[in-house]
Amino acid sequence: MNFHESEILQLQNLIHSLNSKKDSVVAVEGKRDTNALQKLGYSGNICEFHSFKGLARFADSVSSYKNLIVLFDSDRKGKYLTSKIISQLEHRVKIDLLFKKKLVSITKGKIRHIEDLSKYVTHDRFTAIS
Repeated sequence: MNFHESEILQLQNLIHSLNSKKDSVVAVEGKRDTNALQKLGYSGNICEFHSFKGLARFADSVSSYKNLIVLFDSDRKGKYLTSKIISQLEHRVKIDLLFKKKLVSITKGKIRHIEDLSKYVTHDRFTAIS
């Protein structure tokens, strides 16, 4: 897959912005999503939805944070889970979908699954920001 220099730079900036978010947790669907974000240089808190075995347990765990940054996949399942989380948590925690929208914009829709972001790491021009 070919990546433009601007995509790489924008993705690096996005990860830097994510790292600067305090009192926040990033919600992903599973381990491969976590691994992809960490390979890109993300060093903050991550919550894997599927490790909680249910929405109620997930909601209880993330409600201790001020901000919940949702980075679920852009497939049907990811959109469904996002809507369920919003309906369950919108009055308990601030839900941030801006980073998800930025990812879609940066990758121009080429990346539909968060785990696929690791393809950028294999690119010779990508340097993870710490």
